[in-house]
Order: sequence, then structure tokens, then C-alpha cells
Amino acid sequence: MTTVFIAGSMNIKHLDVRVKERLDNIVTSDFAIVVGDADGADTSIQTYLCSAGSTKTIVYCSGDSPRNNVGKWPVEVVTTSHTKGSRAFFTAKDLRMAEVADIGLMVWDTRSTGTLSNVIELLVHKKKAVVFVNKEKAFKNVTNVAQLEELIGYMSPVAKRKAEEKIRLTDRIESLKHEQVSMFV
Repeated sequence: MTTVFIAGSMNIKHLDVRVKERLDNIVTSDFAIVVGDADGADTSIQTYLCSAGSTKTIVYCSGDSPRNNVGKWPVEVVTTSHTKGSRAFFTAKDLRMAEVADIGLMVWDTRSTGTLSNVIELLVHKKKAVVFVNKEKAFKNVTNVAQLEELIGYMSPVAKRKAEEKIRLTDRIESLKHEQVSMFV
């Protein structure tokens, strides 16, 4: 069974109609869904999935219980030794979802380093990410480093600097490039 990791930027509170159509297709296709528990896009996604009657959703959280579980779905608690409330603490659940998923659907504001990190983590696991670039109102497929770099082209210089600080963006891209080259040697 196909498992879809669905996530997005915390400041996206309203889902575009095209994203809702994709969510409808995922539910209709009877795919398993893994989603986080954060405010913003995660909660908006949960709310839409609940209204669409999704029964194959699992909410992932770091910590004892989810911050949000709109559909009262099963919960997967991801244990982490990182400091509670830290970026690394909350990232632990995202890393796990990227591992268990077959594909990702991300809703991105072109600034969120968390959502961008999820796309990168899917690539690390050799999985496709379909990214809805919210300000462009368009889906972009990311299956390789070149497509990732094209996606990063939507970021402002300020957003790129923050991504460098928070997730070491250049280092992660170089690591992916090195890994892709190693596959052909």
C-alpha cells in the first residue's frame, strides 16, 4: 500500500483548491497518510482530511501526545532525546515520516525551512516529493538535486540565508550531489 507523507509550512492556514483536489485523490485512492501535528498547514491538512472522510491517516508527534489530531486518528509517538520544544525535537517526527512514506506531498510558502528539510529528507531516502509552491499556485516534482535547486530558486535571498543557518542548506545539497555521483561510480 502506498503511504503519503503530507506536510506544509506553519504559516499556511488555508489550502488552495488544487491541494484539496490532490488530497481528495489520495483519500479516494485509499492510500495511507502520515501527517504531523503542528499548527498551520498540518492542522489545515488534518481538517480537510477529516472532512474528506480519511480513515487511513496516522498523526505523528514528538512528545507524549499530539498538539493537534482533528480526526482522532491513531497516533505514532516518535521518541527523541532532543530537548523538548527544540527544532530537533519536532524534526524527529518528520524524519520518521520521510522514512515510512513512499512519496511526499508538501505545501510550501518558499520560506519554511522545515518543509524544505522534509523535501530534502525524502530525496535522501530516494523518494519523490510533490511540492505545491503556494505563491506560484503550482506543483513541482522533486526527484533529484537539479529539481531541488530549481525549487530553491523560488526562495528570497533572506529565506536562503535562514535556510543556511537553520538546516545548512548548501551542505545538504552537496551531500545529495555526492551521493548521486557515487551511485554512478
